[in-house]
Amino acid sequence: MKSFLAPLLRSGEPSLALTNTRHNRVVARALLTAFDSKSRRTGLLGRDSLAEGSALIIAPSQAIHTFSMRFAIDVAFVSKDGRVLKVRQAVPPRRIAVALRAFAVIELPAGALERSDTKPGDQLQLEAIKTADSRPA
Repeated sequence: MKSFLAPLLRSGEPSLALTNTRHNRVVARALLTAFDSKSRRTGLLGRDSLAEGSALIIAPSQAIHTFSMRFAIDVAFVSKDGRVLKVRQAVPPRRIAVALRAFAVIELPAGALERSDTKPGDQLQLEAIKTADSRPA
């Protein structure tokens, strides 16, 4: 099975947004990735915040921790095809969150999952960001 994250791995891809297909709402427009061992270990450590509209996608991963973090985050555990398996909202520092069937973990600013109305069972996908210049004439 091909991963829903495949567009992030292609070179030359346009800017991508993470969207929820249930209602076509954008979950995040600025995507950070942690696909290698070092970046997965580092994650958001050392940051004071995560900008609104941003997300860190960690793959492969079934668990995260917020030890040594300075702010709360929302967390979505996602299957390889992009289905949301589990969500945790406003996870404070010094916590662990796990979903054993997950392929990837998406970390977002606290409140982002509620604002985007993202719930378990929703399907997430990556789409090219539409700009004002890409509108049909």
